[in-house]
Amino acid sequence: MIEFEEIKEKVILVGVSLNDGDDTQDSLTELEELASTAGAQTVGVLIQTRTQIHPGTYLGSGKLEELSELIYETEATGIICDDELSPAQLRNMEDALDTKIMDRTLVILDIFAKRASTSEGKIQVELAQLKYQLARLVGLRSSLSRLGGGIGTRGPGEKKLEMDRRLVKERIAQLNRELKEVKRHREVTRSQRQKNRIPVAAIVGYTNAGKSTLLNTLTGAQVLEEDQLFATLDPTTRSLTLPSRQQILLTDTVGFIRKLPHHLIEAFRSTLEEAKYADIILHVVDVSNPQVEKQMYVVYETLADLGIAGKTIITLFNKQDRMDTPVNIRDFKADKTLKISAKTGEGLEQLKETLDEVLHERHILLERVFPYEKAGLIALIREQGGLISEDYRENGIYVKAYVPKELYARVSG
Repeated sequence: MIEFEEIKEKVILVGVSLNDGDDTQDSLTELEELASTAGAQTVGVLIQTRTQIHPGTYLGSGKLEELSELIYETEATGIICDDELSPAQLRNMEDALDTKIMDRTLVILDIFAKRASTSEGKIQVELAQLKYQLARLVGLRSSLSRLGGGIGTRGPGEKKLEMDRRLVKERIAQLNRELKEVKRHREVTRSQRQKNRIPVAAIVGYTNAGKSTLLNTLTGAQVLEEDQLFATLDPTTRSLTLPSRQQILLTDTVGFIRKLPHHLIEAFRSTLEEAKYADIILHVVDVSNPQVEKQMYVVYETLADLGIAGKTIITLFNKQDRMDTPVNIRDFKADKTLKISAKTGEGLEQLKETLDEVLHERHILLERVFPYEKAGLIALIREQGGLISEDYRENGIYVKAYVPKELYARVSG
């Protein structure tokens, strides 16, 4: 049987530098990685320095001619712009260059469509794609029908783009109803956790910082680990027992990235809000990445956009195993910082102890002898608090533990 190798799209990456000190080159380096993750091969890069992005064609006329020549020389099958294009920019660039035009948002949406595995994730991604495509229905239709596949055709794809706007809007309304039901279910689950008073730590960070590896190493969650952007998309929650025997829930969240499409933020808001209702934020940072400080800034900017504030933040400077020499990085927004390697386990015992310390700061020290007929309360302390010691005596069970304030009133009397 003959096996045919999948032919990758050959793309040229295009960016606009608005001043000499911006990070356009770094952003395009990241865009190349995104394109590769989406299944494309980068064959050229073009940057234009302008005071502002051209409102009609993204690039100026001179650069468009240069780009047209580059397409011919490299035999590129598409262009990926580093910024989200307006419908007019998309159509005008397509007319001028006679090739498939994509933007950063489309590539990220395409990757999300490939990564989504749960029904919730698929609903969220399709909703984001349809909202993005609705405004570009006319401009996208010709390019997708001509090239017949590749980036931007996963998920809703060409079939739905051929619907009229009314049908697309009806599909969006249906997905919103389904997402509302998912959100209601998530809120029920969250309220149950709060009722049980089990603390929650949300794992956040830039994409590919090592969040899934951390969750796997700590809890054995068996979440997919790959050295790729957005390797995992669907959130996972697992229980972790701390040294004090206190139980804590760890929740993984979707990775952040610069210029994260607002359609995705809106669609994934219920998922991302897991961090909003968490007791602790574990901010995972890839110290081996040259753009580490920029990535930290993007994470905090995204958290602020989601209205997440006033949380205890523990920043984990991850991937220490990749560093030949120590790097002095600080996070002034964090309450505590630790150097770890989620891959090798370095620093993770200290992390557990730190989580214990943070939780104990919110707890009250309880010392009491419980009559044997009230032994059930000790099980409650083990589950919701941190048991330091217990001693079986003639008159009952002596317990020394840290317990939440709400629980203290219940078990101290």
